[in-house]
Amino acid sequence: MSGFVDILRTNRNYRNCWLGQIVSEIGDHFNSIAVLSLALHLTGSGATVGAVMIARVLPSILAGPIAGLVLDRMDRRKIMVASDLLRCVVALLHILLLTYRETWLLYVLSGLLMFASPFFNSGRSAILPRIASREELHSANALTQTTSWLTLSIGTMLGGISTGALGYRWAFVANALSFLCSAIAIWSLKSPEGHFRPLRDVSAAKRQSNYQEFREGLRYMSTRPLILGIALLGVGWATGGGAAQVLFTLFGEVVFKAGPKGIGLIWSFAGIGLVAGGMLGHRLGPKYTFERYKHAVTIAFFLHGLCYVIFSVMPEIWGAMIFIAFSRVAMGFNSVLNRTILLLHIPDGLRGRVFTTVETMANAVMMLSMGAAGVASTHFSPREIGVVAGGLSASTALFWAWANAAGKLTEPEQDWQEPKREFSEPVTPA
Repeated sequence: MSGFVDILRTNRNYRNCWLGQIVSEIGDHFNSIAVLSLALHLTGSGATVGAVMIARVLPSILAGPIAGLVLDRMDRRKIMVASDLLRCVVALLHILLLTYRETWLLYVLSGLLMFASPFFNSGRSAILPRIASREELHSANALTQTTSWLTLSIGTMLGGISTGALGYRWAFVANALSFLCSAIAIWSLKSPEGHFRPLRDVSAAKRQSNYQEFREGLRYMSTRPLILGIALLGVGWATGGGAAQVLFTLFGEVVFKAGPKGIGLIWSFAGIGLVAGGMLGHRLGPKYTFERYKHAVTIAFFLHGLCYVIFSVMPEIWGAMIFIAFSRVAMGFNSVLNRTILLLHIPDGLRGRVFTTVETMANAVMMLSMGAAGVASTHFSPREIGVVAGGLSASTALFWAWANAAGKLTEPEQDWQEPKREFSEPVTPA
């Protein structure tokens, strides 16, 4: 915890970025709860809810390559602010759904909101090494990810309560205001160079086409097996992680017959597990050598899948909650370690393309996993689907262990330029 407190106390840039993250992500979950609830009320069909989920995932997949190119060409701070302002407008437009109750408009607005997200999310990852020192980077990364998981738990709870008490209009306005606050926080970031453009050969970049630039990012990943391996770990997680979006509802409602309360309990314990795993990764990560890090990933991924399988066969909901929490502890731990490795090794001029590619790969497989779980649920029990999903996730550990044993996961060169510190001064106590 001391690392978290220190970076928030002494690093003005990171503190502002973190505060913007908290506000915007809680607002996101207000919107998610309101939109999914409204979708069900508009048609009374669970299929509409599934279609909205696809409408929220597919545009982010399509936006990924575009966002990567833009973030590696232009000032990342300005791109993130533009993303926030666009999402602010789209969030407000959701109010139209209260009078113009058309499902196509629901899909369009949901898609537009998520299309803009990769420009902000990958931009935040790409900009992090520019606002945190090498010593701060692991804590900054751990706090950023842990905060995302914490706001998931808090935001969905508050979103459900406030939407039920105050209505959909309040949720949409709150979401819009959250993006505005985030834009102000990101705009306040300061750089001694006066900008947050990527550090790269601009003249050489201008001679490349969009396709050539995109391929440059893919070529970098393909020639660094460790970076590609970490991206494929995200794919391995998504094979079961996408199914979980469907299974948690089925387990709460169908298997344990606990209704919305059961769904909420399962999601809450999953969120608690992620936060605990993030804290564990923050504490242990700096103590690991590179070789120990690779072994830790193998063990954690195997435990994640194993606990997922045990969750699927537990006879009582309390046991299921405990094991899904253990499963997410392992994933939170892995995520923090892997993201720190990416931040330390990917060159600044390629971070936008690499991070958007990693996210796009995981999101695409997650969408396929959600669809497969939905179709499978008409033929197989949730427990059977869960065992298969857990087994798929656990198998990722075998591929990683094989690649490591074969000597393929060598550490690539590090590309690090220490950020100037003029704008990271201690906060003077009042």
